[in-house]
Amino acid sequence: MNLDALFDIDTTLNLLELGFVRNALLAGAVLGLVSGVLGPLVVARNMSFAVHGTAELAFTGAAAALLLGWSVGTGALLGAVVAALILGLLGQRGSERDSVIGAVLAFGLGLGVLLLSLYPGRASSKFSLLVGQIVGVSSTGIVLLSVSALAVILVFALLYRPLLFASVDPGVAVARGVPVRVLTPVFAVLVGIATALAVQIVGALLVLSLMVTPGAAASRVTANPALAALLAVVFAEIAVLGGIVLSLAPGVPISSFVTAISFLIYLVCRFVGGARHRRLVASG
Repeated sequence: MNLDALFDIDTTLNLLELGFVRNALLAGAVLGLVSGVLGPLVVARNMSFAVHGTAELAFTGAAAALLLGWSVGTGALLGAVVAALILGLLGQRGSERDSVIGAVLAFGLGLGVLLLSLYPGRASSKFSLLVGQIVGVSSTGIVLLSVSALAVILVFALLYRPLLFASVDPGVAVARGVPVRVLTPVFAVLVGIATALAVQIVGALLVLSLMVTPGAAASRVTANPALAALLAVVFAEIAVLGGIVLSLAPGVPISSFVTAISFLIYLVCRFVGGARHRRLVASG
């Protein structure tokens, strides 16, 4: 593949007129919104590894659905919710959280690989569960994705203040009567649903590029929670929509472009945040 094919603007513009591309862009916009909203708290609560573990169970659910002839989106959603509940309930204690996530991740990945090996269909369907595939976003999938994202955002909005309090200072939150032990699995389920949505777009292996990287980038340039959420949404939208558009002409999985854009944004924010910190130290 040469550079002319990679940056064929005419081909990209023609492909943007296709229905499945518009579906993919709409799905990407919804995913960017929900992942950006949750991202800063995922980072604040040190849940990056948990997101990865949840993605593996979403992958397992999607693989089971593929084998049984069910909706892949529904399978991913069920797998992610089960994983989130397991991680949220078994990983309450910080000292054992990583070991619980590691055990769940290994189990989910192993079972998912087994289920995919039993699937007699096309290899491309198997590959898309790992790295994403824009042609797999149907109108039905858009409805499921939109309803799930709306539910996540509504519940998150209702619980935002206690969640933020429990994320910033869990000890004081417990002393003030905030139900931290209940909020932990609830937030894990919200993250699990968002992760399942991301698996359909960027694949199980690269979910972190949307669920973690935009939030991590935003946290580098601001300590204001509301501004961090807004920036994370903007960063996620740029990454996923830009990744979809750039992937059209070469016809490659969007995950390579999404991860590259996300990482570039993170590097820029890290540089800006570091420069600002050095100026504050020098002036103080």
